[in-house]
Amino acid sequence: MKLGVNIDHVATLRQARGGIEPDPVQAAVLSELAGADCITFHLREDRRHIQERDALLLKEVVHVKLNMEMACTPNMIKWAKKIMPNQVTLVPEKRQEVTTEGGLDVVKYKKSVREAVKELHGEGISVSLFIDPNQKQIEAAKEVGSKCVEFHTGEYANALTEEDMKEELGVLKNSSMGAHKNGLVVYAGHGLNYKNVVNMNVVPHLEELNIGHSIISRAVFVGIKKAVKEMLALVG
Repeated sequence: MKLGVNIDHVATLRQARGGIEPDPVQAAVLSELAGADCITFHLREDRRHIQERDALLLKEVVHVKLNMEMACTPNMIKWAKKIMPNQVTLVPEKRQEVTTEGGLDVVKYKKSVREAVKELHGEGISVSLFIDPNQKQIEAAKEVGSKCVEFHTGEYANALTEEDMKEELGVLKNSSMGAHKNGLVVYAGHGLNYKNVVNMNVVPHLEELNIGHSIISRAVFVGIKKAVKEMLALVG
């Protein structure tokens, strides 16, 4: 299984002081050197962490897959066409949220998502949809023309009992099989850490995990290269 490292929260720390360090671009380079298969960043509309300059520099220096998370809006589509990442992951976005709280409702916003997918595909940019693991969203993702989905693993990550974890893992297993049957490439992420990530190996057809906060938190103590290598050992 591949590992995508989300470097957003390196920028969060930088923006807390409004200075120039730590540098999320340097974090991306070190993560790639440590073996990361993908670098993920979220250019939010309120620019709370990653900035435009970061995104443009990431495109210049990252040699593995560059995955840009963003809201499904005309302005962000313009930025994606300027940055030209390898992949765009369309996510829901609320100004007041601390982090993304759930999956994109593709069923509700099918028309706008379909238009965004078509426009981005026209630029040669692959599109993944960050969705909750349920059949209706999977079918809608297929209908709008996306080739990939990333399952929101928050319910699994936040489960308080072993029984609840098993139940949510079952949901992920079934959803992954359903997405695969619909011809979709399957990714997953949100809330995964060094403890709960090991169970993701039992989810069939899962090709990539995107993990950010836990890796960056671990990096505070051991350095980002070691933190990425430790996660790769668990994911692999």
